[in-house]
Amino acid sequence: MLADANPLMLTALSEIFEKDRRFSLVATAATAEGFLGMAMRMPVQVGVIGWTLPALGGARLIDVLRAQANAPRLVVYAEDSGDIPRKAMTAGAAGFVSRSESVERLLETCLAVANGQMVFPFLDVRSLKQDPIESLSPRERILLEALSKGLTNRELSRELNISANTVKFHLSNLFEKLAVKNRAQAIAFFYANRMTRGEV
Repeated sequence: MLADANPLMLTALSEIFEKDRRFSLVATAATAEGFLGMAMRMPVQVGVIGWTLPALGGARLIDVLRAQANAPRLVVYAEDSGDIPRKAMTAGAAGFVSRSESVERLLETCLAVANGQMVFPFLDVRSLKQDPIESLSPRERILLEALSKGLTNRELSRELNISANTVKFHLSNLFEKLAVKNRAQAIAFFYANRMTRGEV
């Protein structure tokens, strides 16, 4: 299954995979939501997605699918700019291929991923371990982002559809992982981290 916001890229990728007898193209989508909807309805072994898919984006799509049973293993096919390979790995992708690579490289990566391998360009994984954000669970990341909006515990409870006690439990874990003492420090950490990554 393929997903890319660029219709020309989607058409080109479709032709490449349809011509290769090692693959069976199930469906294509131009948005993350479209891909997600189809992936939930039909069995797919491997998906190739762009990183800047409309609405959800590649990282969020990977994160949502990762929680689903029998989700496809995802290969991110995108420009190798900035930190995208690392972000794709952190989100839970099974592989990354730069658009500057050959078509054969993309096909080989998809085959390797279908066989249970992870395929990424060289990444210094020490930096993954040093970043406290990477130690957070998906729920804790959502909580931190919601916390950054200045929400109270009661508002967080409503926003995340969890009990007030569960909010307190997650906040306690969050503070410990980020090595901060309170919500103000956690919010400051969140914005400082975004600025460091160039996401502001």
